Amino acid sequence: MGINDITLGSVQETLLLPLWGRAVETQKRNPLLVDQLAVTIINSIKYDFKTIEKKVNPLSRAAWVARSIYFDRKIKTFLSQQPDANIVNIGCGLDTTYDRVNNGKAIWYELDLPDVIELRRKYIKENEKRVFIAESVLDRNWYSQVKNKDHVLLLIAGVIYYFDENNVMRLFNELSSQFKYITILLDYSSQKGARIANKKVIENGGMSQNANLSWGIDNIYEIEKWNKKIKVIENLPMFKFHRKNYPVIKRIGMNISDMMKIMSLAHIEIGV
Repeated sequence: MGINDITLGSVQETLLLPLWGRAVETQKRNPLLVDQLAVTIINSIKYDFKTIEKKVNPLSRAAWVARSIYFDRKIKTFLSQQPDANIVNIGCGLDTTYDRVNNGKAIWYELDLPDVIELRRKYIKENEKRVFIAESVLDRNWYSQVKNKDHVLLLIAGVIYYFDENNVMRLFNELSSQFKYITILLDYSSQKGARIANKKVIENGGMSQNANLSWGIDNIYEIEKWNKKIKVIENLPMFKFHRKNYPVIKRIGMNISDMMKIMSLAHIEIGV
């Protein structure tokens, strides 16, 4: 795969996939999602996207867009109720959610590994309400950097399935101990979905097999057994509210994906 000036770990390199997907959607005649910053970054970044363009399944691209639309809507609702909240974007990569839904009052903490944050700073600027944290979410150091721990929303997009179950469980239990009450938005994969994603997205996209998905769960409500404070508020297949935007022929693949629970979306709260 042709890479020019980007040197990232194998998992970190996957951040380019949803960025590219949002940029492609934005440039359609009638886009479902408008993300001009994604377009700007894709046009500026020195990276060879030919393998991604040729081999990534259109259904995967649609899933990245569906995920962004769902998260944008949920965050806007959250901020309408808690305008001075703290948003923590875990594994932020080159995510641009802030630029689409920021209300000018909330404090955003955007967290990722040091090599990713170094890349992020080339294309996205920090400000007093947008703070970058160069840490792993599995390290405890980042908790102390979130100054106000009331009204916190944690965004985990395209991340959770790269951890094994022990680390996912550990993360949820630590969140329970660090925050009195926290809202979590995430996407996750079933066990079969993880296997399919490794073949259809990671391998076909030219990514290293070191970036393979590790964790899949067939029944997200099982995580409520990890800690009595964990509550799944909403759980839905990736395309449930999204497939109506596509012609019938494309809905078939989305229906199959949803029936097989390949990828799903969840709203979880801890401290209920």
